[in-house]
Order: sequence, then structure tokens, then C-alpha cells
Amino acid sequence: MKILLTGINGQLGHQLQPLLTNIGEVTAVGRENLDLADPNAISQLISQVKPEIIVNAAAYTAVDKSENEPELANAVNGIAPGIMATEAKKLGATLIHISTDYVFDGSQSTPYTETDPTNPLGIYGKSKLAGEKAIRETEANHIIIRTAWVYGVYGKGNFVKTMLRVGKDREELRVVYDQVGCPTWTGDLAEAIAQIIPHLNSETYGTYHYTNSGAISWYDFAMTIFEEAKQLGFPLEVKRVVPITTAEYPTPAKRPAFSVLNSGKISQVLGKHSPYWRDGLRQMLKQLAALSN
Repeated sequence: MKILLTGINGQLGHQLQPLLTNIGEVTAVGRENLDLADPNAISQLISQVKPEIIVNAAAYTAVDKSENEPELANAVNGIAPGIMATEAKKLGATLIHISTDYVFDGSQSTPYTETDPTNPLGIYGKSKLAGEKAIRETEANHIIIRTAWVYGVYGKGNFVKTMLRVGKDREELRVVYDQVGCPTWTGDLAEAIAQIIPHLNSETYGTYHYTNSGAISWYDFAMTIFEEAKQLGFPLEVKRVVPITTAEYPTPAKRPAFSVLNSGKISQVLGKHSPYWRDGLRQMLKQLAALSN
């Protein structure tokens, strides 16, 4: 089975590659050999590789920066996935695409299901929703997986790495407590993506939610990161974490206050529930500690 994987240098793509290699022959590309803002480059690569499965783990993920770069965000998140789907359809291939909780506005108080109405608050969420719509409009065989609060050992920054970095130098940190979501370790997300591949058929195509189990605020997540990291011997100076409101920490892009996703649908396909978020965090920190030594 030929598989094309995009976003190889990102935190998810890096974790996915070895798992996909167990399934088939993988062509993995990053930004340096595929510009997702260039529609022709995408089409050429796909027609050249002729994959049976395309896993799009690449995205423009700079949520705040996207407010000033809407055209680039839309090119990568909104237009590129539609081109991938168009090319997949020509080949009779399947596209697996990763989307986000930011397609919702966070006004709900119960976990979002796949059929709940979308209403993104910022450019990033709007660009990701445009990508979803572009894929569906092609009627190509596809799986869209919305996930949230993703972190891993590889790639650029994420919340866990940021907390460890600033917690090493500062005694006091201020972290937002009134945004609630599901932290998701790339290790678990990558496993779910690899495990859904054998189940691909006309019954299973469509949109899914996948996060680690359990919901928490950024403040509680930060507290747990420090608790777990201290046990593993990470160098930390932090002594106090102060809970603050979103209003006290203004950002260029608005975030959904409640973006908990219901992963029940994908659990039925995979035959199991996603691992608990704290277990994922512990595994990631152990991995990070091993890489640092």
C-alpha cells in the first residue's frame, strides 16, 4: 500500500511516520519539499507518487499569527486540503485529514459531537473549516479527524514544552483557567490514525472527533505538567501558578472557552476508548526526558 504523508517535521507527522511504515510504503514530505501554498506542487506530487492513502498531517497552526496572515492560513488550511481531495478522487485514493476543535465557538456546555453546528471565532478556525468543506465538496473518499490541544515531543513549540521552558526560569506563572478542553498527546493521536486505516470503507468515511479522554482547564493542565515533570527530575524553578481569566490574558485570536470534543464515534470504529489525558502526558514527558539525556 502506497501512503503519502505530509507534515513530516511537525509534531504529529514525526510521530506518524514509523506507524505508517508498518502499514505500507511511505513517501513523507515536509515544508522544504512541498509548499502547501502552491496548488500545482500538491497536484504534481500526488500524481507522481500515486498513493492509495494520503495522510495530511501538515497545517498552518500559528493561531494568533494567522490573524495577520489570513491568505497564507487559508492557502494551507483551506485550499490545499481540497486539492489533495481532488487528486485523491482521481486516483481512487483516500484522504485522511486532521482538523481542529477551533471550528467551534465554545459556547456549548456539553462535549461537541461531529454534527454540532460549527462557528469558528478566528482566522485559524475559519481556514480549517474551509478545508473541511473543500474536502467534502469533492466527494472523495475521506476521513476528517478533529482533534484538540495537541502536544508532543517533536516539532516546534506546544503548551507542554512552553510550560517546561518558562517553568525552568520563573518562580511564578499566570495561566488561564476559564478555557476547558482535552489535551491530546500526538502518540495516542498517531496510533488512532494508523488504527483507522484497516477500517477504511464506505461505511466509515466521514468526520470524527479524537482527543485523549477527560477534560481540563489550561491552569489545571499546567499544574499537572509541573507535578509530573518534577517527579521525572525536570529542572524547574516554578513555585506558584496563578489562575487568571481569558480577559486578563488578551490574545490576537479569540479562543473557544469550552472545546471538549466527544470521541464516541471513533471509539466505536476502533473498538476502544482513547487513553486518559494524564497517561498521555506522562508518556510524553518520559519520552522527552529520554531524548534530553
